[in-house]
Amino acid sequence: MSWKSLNSSNEQQGTSSGYFDLIKKPIEIYIFVDPLCPECWSLEPILKKLTIEYGRFFTIRPIISGNLASLQHSDSNPPEKLKKVWDHTGTRTGMCCDGDVWLENPISSPLVTALAVKAAELQGKKAGMRFLRKIQEYFFLEKHDISNEQVLLECAKKSRLDVSEFEKDLQSESARKALKCDIKLTREMDVDSAPSMVVFNESEEEAGLKITGIYSYDVYVKVLKEMLQKDPKPSQKPELEDFLSHYRYVANKEIAVVYDWTEQQAKKEMKKLVLKQKAREIPVKHGAFWEYIHS
Repeated sequence: MSWKSLNSSNEQQGTSSGYFDLIKKPIEIYIFVDPLCPECWSLEPILKKLTIEYGRFFTIRPIISGNLASLQHSDSNPPEKLKKVWDHTGTRTGMCCDGDVWLENPISSPLVTALAVKAAELQGKKAGMRFLRKIQEYFFLEKHDISNEQVLLECAKKSRLDVSEFEKDLQSESARKALKCDIKLTREMDVDSAPSMVVFNESEEEAGLKITGIYSYDVYVKVLKEMLQKDPKPSQKPELEDFLSHYRYVANKEIAVVYDWTEQQAKKEMKKLVLKQKAREIPVKHGAFWEYIHS
């Protein structure tokens, strides 16, 4: 495999189903993430918009980055420093990450968290992605230790996984092998920081394109169109209520990015759904999150 590279030092910051899932899509996007990384968390609004507008052309394959050691406690990363970085990131990106977790309830084992994501993926790629999102919510918003087994089982249940199967897979050789594969891929593709993407056009033997860091949305669209060698129109966006009912729990920032609104506009539109008792606001340290209310 080979690829061209695009680097960023933190510059500005799919809903298809059924029949369409069976169609071979021409683009595959490897996304290298660390479940404990606030920058990876802040990529979520861009991924949602890209999936909604162009998801008919690509599949996403999340890869757990091999650089998990970076967030373990060390002299260079004392809890106070991590808290400060997190709070700053949450304020800057609009995707809340509460740095108090490092003082109040620090994660005990990043390795266990990584294995849990791989265990969830054994129930299918979509199940794995739902689970990854849920543990990020538990960690960044609610300050849970997402290497604690009870917390992981609760996340599995809320992600609609088979919990007893997940519990067995947590200790399985299959999960360990899957994580080793991810770490090997991270090395083979020279990925040295998260988040990173490597975009491949499966229909050609062309080089992939590596994007390191976070860019503005239009950069990802440009890369996708370059790999497709055409200029497709974006799909129509769903109604806001449909978007919320699909994702169930979203940041105000995600709504703003997807619908090309300011965060104030997004909040105003969401308040209308609150009045209709279709949504509730979830209090978080930075920004706002919304939860869908089932009728």
